[in-house]
Amino acid sequence: MSTATKPQRKFVFDFDSTLTSVEALDVLAEMTLEGRPERDAVVRKIQEITNLGIDGEISFTESLERRLKLLHANKKDLYALIGVLKEKISKSIESNKAFFKEYAEDIYVISCGFKEFIDPIVADYNIPSERVFANTFEFDEAGNIIGFDANNVLSKHNGKIACLKQMDLDGEVQVIGDGYSDYVMREAGIADKFFAYTENVHRDKAAANADHIAPNLDEFLYVNQLPRNISYPKNRIKILLLENVHPAAFENLSREGFSVELITHSLPEEELVEKIRDVHVLGIRSKTVVTPKVLDAAEKLLVVGAFCIGTTQIDLKHAKNKGVVVFNAPYSNTRSVVELAIGEIIMLMRSVFQRSTEIHQGQWQKTALGSREVRGKNLGIIGYGNIGKQLSVLAEALGMRVNYYDVNDKLALGNAIKCSTLEELLRISDVVTLHIDDNKNNKNFIGEKELALMKKGSLLINLSRGFVVDIDALAKALESKHLAGAAIDVYPEEPRANGSFKTRLQGLDNVILTPHVGGSTEEAQRDIAFFVPNKIMEYINSGNTVDAVNFPNIRLPKQNGAHRFLHIHKNVPGIMAKINKVLAQYELNISSQYLSTDSDVGYVITDLDKEYNKDVIKALKKVEHTIKFRVLY
Repeated sequence: MSTATKPQRKFVFDFDSTLTSVEALDVLAEMTLEGRPERDAVVRKIQEITNLGIDGEISFTESLERRLKLLHANKKDLYALIGVLKEKISKSIESNKAFFKEYAEDIYVISCGFKEFIDPIVADYNIPSERVFANTFEFDEAGNIIGFDANNVLSKHNGKIACLKQMDLDGEVQVIGDGYSDYVMREAGIADKFFAYTENVHRDKAAANADHIAPNLDEFLYVNQLPRNISYPKNRIKILLLENVHPAAFENLSREGFSVELITHSLPEEELVEKIRDVHVLGIRSKTVVTPKVLDAAEKLLVVGAFCIGTTQIDLKHAKNKGVVVFNAPYSNTRSVVELAIGEIIMLMRSVFQRSTEIHQGQWQKTALGSREVRGKNLGIIGYGNIGKQLSVLAEALGMRVNYYDVNDKLALGNAIKCSTLEELLRISDVVTLHIDDNKNNKNFIGEKELALMKKGSLLINLSRGFVVDIDALAKALESKHLAGAAIDVYPEEPRANGSFKTRLQGLDNVILTPHVGGSTEEAQRDIAFFVPNKIMEYINSGNTVDAVNFPNIRLPKQNGAHRFLHIHKNVPGIMAKINKVLAQYELNISSQYLSTDSDVGYVITDLDKEYNKDVIKALKKVEHTIKFRVLY
C-alpha cells in the first residue's frame, strides 16, 4: 500500500505487557528467586502489587517501592533479564518491524519500567535511548538494586502525564498501552487517542476507557492505515465453529488471533443463513448442511473446514463458484474407525453382544454355540482407501484372509487379494465391512440383492455412510437368520443433536448399534482439531490450498518484504494475461507467480516486490470473470 504521505502523528508505546508479553519486574523476580522455597509466594505478591499499580488501586510510587524491596536483584541479573525479554517480544510487534523502521522518528516509549532493560530491547526496533522515557535504578557498591531515582517524574503517581507534558510533542498523539497509567494520558487531555492493547492481557478498566481496543498491533496499524505485516487483522476475521468440534480447534484458532465463536449443535438452513452473513470461516462436522442458499448469503466467507472425512453435506461446486475453499480431515480418524471395525468383528464372531445382554437381564447362558475365532475367516473389504487398507493390515495380523473390492485400481497390501466384482467378494466373505465414499450414486449400494449373495451366517459392518445400506432389507436378512449379525454406526437419517432416535434395527439381539462414533475417539478428534485449523490458517495466512477438496491446489512459501495478491476467477481463456496487464500498467514487478486451474475456476497467487498504488486493487477486482480478490500482506 502507498505510504507516500505520512500523517503528522506521534505514537507513544508502553513497554511491559505491550511491547513485551510480560511484566519485566515479575520476570526478574522469578529469575533471582530461582531455587528458593519462598519463590512462588514472593512472585505472586509482586504480581499482585504490579496489578494494583497498573489498575490505579495504589500509587505507582508505592507499587514500585514495594516490589523493589521484594526483588533482591543485582545489576548482573539485568543482563540475563534482557536476554529473556528479547524472547518475550509481543508476537504482532515482532512481525511488524517494518512499521518501527519506517516511522522510527515518530515512535516513543513512555514506561514506568527501567531504562536499564528497556533501552537494549527497543534498540532492535529503531527506538534510540533519547526517545525512551523510563525510570532508572539505584545500585549500591556491590551492584545490588537498592531503589530508583525518586526525582524522575515517572516514579510518581500519574508520572506518565507529567512526562508527556514535558515532551510537548507536535501533531496528533496516540498512546498504545495496557493499563491505567496509559489511558490517563488521554483522560488528562494531553493525548488525542488511547488504544487499549490486549494481545497479552485484557484489563477491563483500560478497555472501558479506550478510544479503540487493539487485540494486536495489526489492528492498531489497520485502523491508522499504516504499513503492516498482514493486510487484514486476524481479530477481524470471524470464525464460526458448529457441532461441538474439539475444544483444541477453538483454542488453536483463538491463539492465532482470530475471533472465534463455538456452538455445540448444528444449525438448520434458515438459522445458518442469518448467522453466516459476516462469517469468514465456517467449521462444521457431518450434520450441518451448507446449501447454495447458505453460500449465497455468506458474502464474506473464504473457507469451510469440515472436521470429518465426508463433504457431501457441502455443495462443493457452488462453494467453488463462490470462491470458497473447502478442507476436510481425510486421515485423522482412520485408526479410530479401523479399531472399531476390528472390535466389532470380534464381538460379532464371539456373540459377545448377545451374551452381555443376557447377563444384564439376569440370565447365565454359557455356551460356545455361535462363538467363533476370527483367525482363518474371510474378511471382505468394500472400499480400499485409507481406512480399508489399514483394516486390511490389522485383520491379516489377526490371521484373517483378506479380500477387497474397489471401483478404482488399488494396490494390495500384504497378502490381500483383489476381487474383480462385488458379487465375487460377497459370496466368499465371512465378514463384509463397508468403507466407501459419500458419492450419491452409492445409495443402497448394499440392498436385498447384495445381501442375498452373502454367505449364510455371515456378518455385515457399516462404518461408512448411512445411505449405502438398505436398512429394511438388512433387517429382513437378520430376522430370517440369513445373516448372523451386523454392526451399524451410520444411518440414512441422523438427528442434528443428541436425543431420541428410531431405527428398524432396534431390538435385534444380533446387531450392534452405535451413534456415528466410528471416528469419535479423543485422539481422532484432537488430531482433526489440529489438522483442519492448520489447513484453514495456511489458507488465510499464506493462500495455500494444498489438500482442498474443491479447489486447485497451490503452495507458495511466504515472502518477506513482498506483497501477495490472491485472485480467484472463472476458468476462461485470457484471465492471466488481463491480470498481468493490470500489474504492468501500474509498473509492478512480479517476484513470483503461480496459477492452477480446474474445469471451473482458476486460482493465481502473485507476489510483488515493491509498494503499490491502492488503485491497482480496484483494477484487479474489475477484471472480467473475477470471483474473489484478496490482498494477503
